[in-house]
Amino acid sequence: MNLPNAVQAQVLKLLAQIARAQTADDLFRASDRAEGFVLGLETVKALNAWSIEGLYKAFDDAATTRRSEHEQ
Repeated sequence: MNLPNAVQAQVLKLLAQIARAQTADDLFRASDRAEGFVLGLETVKALNAWSIEGLYKAFDDAATTRRSEHEQ
């Protein structure tokens, strides 16, 4: 995805928070925050629909991966 620098920086921070989540509650909060960030971008139409969907998927994939790591 071709994201503006400020958005890219925040996306990386949010992905790192998801990756560092130590508990299910931590993961829920990090995932919820990431989803809210994307919803905000979508609401103000800061990115095109393809980029918005890509961000939702990236955060969902990261959370799913982290959740499966917790289950092991």
